[in-house]
Amino acid sequence: TIRSFFYYTFINKEMSENDEPSTSFQDVTKTQQSVNLKQKITLANGVALIVGNIIGSGIFLSPKGVQEKCGSPGLSLIIWSICGVFSLIGALCYAELGTTIIKSGASYAYILRAFGPLVGFVRLWISVLIIEPTVQAAIAITFANYLIQPFFPTCEPPFYAVRLLAAACVIIIMVMNCFSVRYGTRIQDIFAYAKVLALIVIMIVGFIALGNGTSSSSLAEPWKGTTNNIGNIALALYSGLYAYSGWDTLNFMVEELQDPYRNLPKAIYISLPLCTIIYILTNIAYYAILTPAELIATDAVAVSFAGKTLGVMQWTIPIAVAMSTFGGLNSSIMASSRLFFVGAREGHLPDYLAMVNFKRFTPAPSLLFTGTLTLVFLCVSDVFDLINYYSFMYWLAVGLSIAGQIYLRFTEPKLPRPLKVNIIFPIIFCLACLFLVIVPFFEETRDSLIGTAILATGIPIYFFFVYLKQPAFLSKISNAVTGFLQKLLPVSISDMEIE
Repeated sequence: TIRSFFYYTFINKEMSENDEPSTSFQDVTKTQQSVNLKQKITLANGVALIVGNIIGSGIFLSPKGVQEKCGSPGLSLIIWSICGVFSLIGALCYAELGTTIIKSGASYAYILRAFGPLVGFVRLWISVLIIEPTVQAAIAITFANYLIQPFFPTCEPPFYAVRLLAAACVIIIMVMNCFSVRYGTRIQDIFAYAKVLALIVIMIVGFIALGNGTSSSSLAEPWKGTTNNIGNIALALYSGLYAYSGWDTLNFMVEELQDPYRNLPKAIYISLPLCTIIYILTNIAYYAILTPAELIATDAVAVSFAGKTLGVMQWTIPIAVAMSTFGGLNSSIMASSRLFFVGAREGHLPDYLAMVNFKRFTPAPSLLFTGTLTLVFLCVSDVFDLINYYSFMYWLAVGLSIAGQIYLRFTEPKLPRPLKVNIIFPIIFCLACLFLVIVPFFEETRDSLIGTAILATGIPIYFFFVYLKQPAFLSKISNAVTGFLQKLLPVSISDMEIE
């Protein structure tokens, strides 16, 4: 076959003349056990990945949405605390799933195991169409906006300048991760430390203002303007949870984590409480300087904060936010590429995406795929409109994976579970996800129906392209394209696919 020819040509070129070549592609791959993703992610890298993905653009964007829906600082701080606890419960449930099913791909892998290939494919389909490229494009645009804003202090930055800078950011991250997994984790480590340091500066300035008595009146009347509308509180939860999204990042890469049984739970135990504390203290600092009206009036709360406190050094905050979003985008691209890698390995995406660069042991095809999808979505005039579809689909996927956890407790009770949380936690989390999925149908009916229609398109796609056997001519075309792409980028099928 084409794949066995190129595999033998590129990998076995150093074999001695006396070595007997394998007679089939499967035999060749089995003899090359090194052609696979390597376990290069340490505990510190794992913590940086989770913290780096959670603390992206959310803490600099979501405070406005939470305050606008809550109406008061007091309720806003309660919402931020609830979101932190809720995310921790979800992460603990994922810690059990991640140590029970040691397979990258997070919710896709868990749904696939619990509910079968059709539901698993639909979960993957909505990630390809909406979830991953939309979020990554939004993060890249936020990065570009903050970095370029100082050059246009009195007007909006030019549309094409923002998009080109965002595209450059995506390409740099994509290339670095294709080159080395270690480079990707180093980027994550550096930018995770930088963003936490920036938030610490904000916290220190805010608490100094509180101590000196020069703070705003926001915290003096914490309950003034509190809403009594349940729908508004639900939407405030959406905004807060968007800022916490990313707690499942490490589950997407668990196959590359050193000692996952030990390090996955530890990374979660460290990351989630740390992020929750940072978020609450940062919001207190915001309220110490800005009034609720000022906070709602700005789309860049950190920049407004810096304008009132840092004087000539206020330029440092846009740079810090840009660094934060850069790190968040890096971890998001790393995670989504592993999702597509596992999806291809299961036969739900083209085989080429399940291949690994046999020199650098990186999932280069899936990285190029997720990067290209993000670049396409950058062409959308207002990608943030697509975020309305993202929230509904994301919580549906997470809720299904936790429902799968409950289902597996009863259908496979003897399945080895090194970490086993109390059944009440997945039940509570699953019910909360159901609430987060249902509420938008009443508050944002049109967007929710569009999201449902997009999700439903995955069913006929699965039936015609996965369930039914491909016609011979399509298989020939697919093999020819795969062989051609392997010429362009020396990759081989992963060991895990044929084991």
